[in-house]
Amino acid sequence: MKIPVSEFIVRYMERLGIEYIFGMPGAHILPVYDGIYDSSIKSVLVKHEQGAAFMAGGYARVTGKIGACITTAGPGATNLVTGIANAYADKLPVLVITGETSTYIFGKGGLQESSGEGGSIDQAALFKGLTRYNRIVERSDYLVNVLNQSSKILLSANSGPVLLSFPYNVQKEMIEEALLERVVARHRTPSRDSRPPVVDALLALLEQAQHPVIVAGYGCIQSEAQEALAQFSTRLGIPVATSLKGKGVLGETAALSLGSLGVTSNGNALRYIVDHADMLIFLGTGFNERTSYLWDEQLLANKTVVQIDHDPEQLEKVFKADVAIYADIREALMEMLNKVEANGTRAKQLNHFHEFSKKLRQGSAELHTVVPHAKFALPEKFFARLQAHFPEGAMIFDDNIIFAQNFFKVSGGNRYFPNSGISSLGHAIPAAIGARFAENKPTFAILGDGGFQMCCMEIMTAVNYALPLNVVVFNNASMGLIRKTQHKSYGQRFIDCDFVNPDFHFLAQSFGIAHLRIDNESDLDTLFSSYDLVNAINLIEIVIDKNAFPNYDSRR
Repeated sequence: MKIPVSEFIVRYMERLGIEYIFGMPGAHILPVYDGIYDSSIKSVLVKHEQGAAFMAGGYARVTGKIGACITTAGPGATNLVTGIANAYADKLPVLVITGETSTYIFGKGGLQESSGEGGSIDQAALFKGLTRYNRIVERSDYLVNVLNQSSKILLSANSGPVLLSFPYNVQKEMIEEALLERVVARHRTPSRDSRPPVVDALLALLEQAQHPVIVAGYGCIQSEAQEALAQFSTRLGIPVATSLKGKGVLGETAALSLGSLGVTSNGNALRYIVDHADMLIFLGTGFNERTSYLWDEQLLANKTVVQIDHDPEQLEKVFKADVAIYADIREALMEMLNKVEANGTRAKQLNHFHEFSKKLRQGSAELHTVVPHAKFALPEKFFARLQAHFPEGAMIFDDNIIFAQNFFKVSGGNRYFPNSGISSLGHAIPAAIGARFAENKPTFAILGDGGFQMCCMEIMTAVNYALPLNVVVFNNASMGLIRKTQHKSYGQRFIDCDFVNPDFHFLAQSFGIAHLRIDNESDLDTLFSSYDLVNAINLIEIVIDKNAFPNYDSRR
């Protein structure tokens, strides 16, 4: 039996396990939308296509499953660019379906044509550097091959966005339904070499080290290695610092947690590593600009360096390791734990760590020098209350980053999603909405007032689908990072960093949601005692001083 290509595409997405597809219809993609009408896939109408891409990324990031978005040709596709770039940088499995004008008008100047012919927009070239794979499918006779290549990437450990564009007439072509059986739509688990000799070499180096430190990253979360990491750290007495994306992979209230490492952090992990560590074990972290303090040589100087990663492209990308292991992080940790137990390996002495921790508790290590208490009391108290109110089960999507990195201790039960990727403004709200479709948990989108005005229209998507969401806006009527840099490096020659905000109370009222402006600590009492932060949509405005600046240097 033959079915339209449009239906074949929908059936393919069902086989991939896609549950939601975020987007906005247009004439050139309506055949696929019509196929979705009778499918198990739920379509979500967004307010802007960029929001669709961020939602698909948020969904993929929370679930580990394939996120999906769909748009029409031309501007529908071009509006996706930033969100797809973000997914590419974060290696998120996102399937992008776009429409296209019919092939028989390619090069003739068709409305919204993106074929690259006759001077039209070349969509394939536009997305070439932002996707792992992208194709305009001009014929149905090789569709199975294209879909298998897409599956290979979407289902791989080293994933990323895949974009498939279907001309209108191709969507209407008929294709044999039985060909679906030739399309790969499930993970294939490759055989893995556990490489015991390399692991043995690592353990031999660990035996010699006096003060090792683990630096754990997002790869630990992807490998679901949280419990194995906690066991390994505790059994061998090894303190753990995390990257920003790995924040909370070891609960930050744990006895051996050093918190997160990075240029916008409080610096505690940096000080301990520089002053005391003689060995660093990198687990699933890329040692990027943030984590490495712009690749500060002090971090690695005079230290044995070990790296374990499930992505071979990350191994020794920015530093030379004494031992580099390509392996699943959880499996590697469990293998090492088994060998540690079999060998009766002793835990490390923690005298230096305990003394360091004591100084921190006494305040003698100059806590929070990056974000001083007095200047940012309200954000600090907000995150302390949030941590106490939701000790577990909350999802936090954070575009602001600096306050949470310093003031919010992520427990093992909460999940923290910083705006990593390409660090684009306008990310938190749509990404949180995408996640909220997947998980029924208290959800917070945290961002500055500059980024808010790039994506606030997507609050209506949450309203339209009755999705509970807490939007937290830090209101200083400025682009804070730009203003800080112009203050510090350009003699306070402020230009294009200040602006007038809308009245957030009336804006929330127009959305039909609750609003609270927080000017003092008693307002925080009201927020956590009187507002429904689980089942309602809230716009929470926290006022901060535009002339209060963090102390870190954001320049290269």
